[in-house]
Amino acid sequence: MKKLKYGSLLAAALFVLVAGAAAQNVKFKTLDGRVLGNGDVPLPSAIIYLQDSRSNSIRTFIATPDGGYRFGQIAPDLDYTVWAKYKDAKSATKTISAYDSRRQITIDLHIKVDK
Repeated sequence: MKKLKYGSLLAAALFVLVAGAAAQNVKFKTLDGRVLGNGDVPLPSAIIYLQDSRSNSIRTFIATPDGGYRFGQIAPDLDYTVWAKYKDAKSATKTISAYDSRRQITIDLHIKVDK
C-alpha cells in the first residue's frame, strides 16, 4: 500500500512540474529580412548565417528568389549575430541583443557585389 501511495505522490509531483513548465509560455523572437546587392537588387541563393552567443552554434538559411530570409524560434534571452555571404562577398555583421524586447526583428543585409 505504501508503494502505491508514494507512486501516486510522485506522479502528482511530476504532473505539477510539467504543467508549470508548460505554463511559462516562452515567447520566441523571429528574425526576417532581405539580402540585397548593388542598387538594392535582391540576391537569391545568398546564405544567411545566425550564430547564438552561448554555444556559438550557427543556423543557416538560403535566401528565397526575392532575397528574403526568416529565422523563427529565436531564444529571447540570447544575443545573436547575423550576416550573409553571396559568392565571395560578405555583408556586415549585425547583432541582435537579448535586451531588444521586439518579438519581430527585421534586418536587411547589404553586400557589395563585384560586376
